[in-house]
Amino acid sequence: MKFVIQRVTEASVSVDGRMVGSIHQGFLILIGISGTDTESEADRLVRKMLNLRIFSDENGKTNLSLKDVDGELLLISQFTLYADCRKGNRPSFVKAGNPEHARALYEYIIDSCKKERPVVKQGVFGAHMKIQLINDGPFTVILDSEELS
Repeated sequence: MKFVIQRVTEASVSVDGRMVGSIHQGFLILIGISGTDTESEADRLVRKMLNLRIFSDENGKTNLSLKDVDGELLLISQFTLYADCRKGNRPSFVKAGNPEHARALYEYIIDSCKKERPVVKQGVFGAHMKIQLINDGPFTVILDSEELS
């Protein structure tokens, strides 16, 4: 499982020209799910993401978590995070989880986040989405369950 976490001052997602989710200060998270990922891995990544201290305190140091700044979440499913570009020029996505498995874990992640944060928005699983964001920093962190085990 992979989370690409972007610290944002605002972000939104649209499908077919209709905005389906928007947030202010917080995290835009692109979520990649492999075929072998589990709920326990999702729990570990959600816990780590929620506790990341990457917001600036009054001294400009990155000491504050999402909770400390009353941050919001925008969660986007993105199977392309499992692109394998080692052979040829057309990526392979065989490591990405099948849609049923990935959707179930994506929904599990959304539900887990909603238990911890009051504002959790999401994209539409499997849809072609347009994402707009203002990355604050820029500040981008990647969490990979394989690296955290």
